[in-house]
Amino acid sequence: MLNSTPKSRLVQAIRSKQSFLCVGLDPVPERMPDGIEPTVDGMERFCLEVMRATAEHAVAFKPNLAFFEQYGSAGWAALERIVAAAPEGCLVIADAKRGDIGSTATCYARAFFDSLNAGGVTVAPYMGADSVTPFTAFEDRWTVLLALTSNPSADDFEFHGEPPLHEHVVVTSQSWGTSDNLMYVVGATRPEGLRHVRSLAPDHFFLVPGVGAQGGTVREVAEAGWNADCGLLVNSSRGILYASSGSDFAEAARAAALELHAEMREICQERGL
Repeated sequence: MLNSTPKSRLVQAIRSKQSFLCVGLDPVPERMPDGIEPTVDGMERFCLEVMRATAEHAVAFKPNLAFFEQYGSAGWAALERIVAAAPEGCLVIADAKRGDIGSTATCYARAFFDSLNAGGVTVAPYMGADSVTPFTAFEDRWTVLLALTSNPSADDFEFHGEPPLHEHVVVTSQSWGTSDNLMYVVGATRPEGLRHVRSLAPDHFFLVPGVGAQGGTVREVAEAGWNADCGLLVNSSRGILYASSGSDFAEAARAAALELHAEMREICQERGL
């Protein structure tokens, strides 16, 4: 796409597939299904088969780097192959949650954007602009900033202060990037919070974890966070990856992704996307 931006490419994929599904790749070794060894090689095979099975239903994949980094260089090599194998047109977000500053942050950005060739990376904002702008300097990639997360202990910090810390993060950080390359993590388990964050960042995309196993629903997310471009990437990890513990895991993952896709297609049609 000539003169395209990360946002325009993502919107095109969502419109084309009528889906805003992101499949999280969190391969827990102890949960490998029948026929898959709990090793780095088995983990790679598992992720590749799930990617192939769900490719027609997803617009993004989100490998969680911790599951790969625990294997050292072999894990990183497996991650590189997984990213390289991502279906054409699908965004790959490296779920790394990095949060350092200065030249260190720049090196992290180079690692994920130049070396790994990921389309986006999750970033922790709590050291301020110094920990974010080295990533947003890569204007053709997504910086995905933690804002209102779905974990229960988010209350420990994210709701402190007036305005609450997560609101201050969203409002302040918008000057560090643009809606074309800065996305926010906003959990599905807090629909009213998601609605409020949407009022603070009307044009930005949200990466929304917490659907399925954590209790959030696609329709609640759409009602709270939809904008003119959809503006949502709904992430499902466990509900797709572990839809079956048997040798039919890929077929079960496909069926789980299809179910979410069908609901998303209906919402896209209702909203004229």
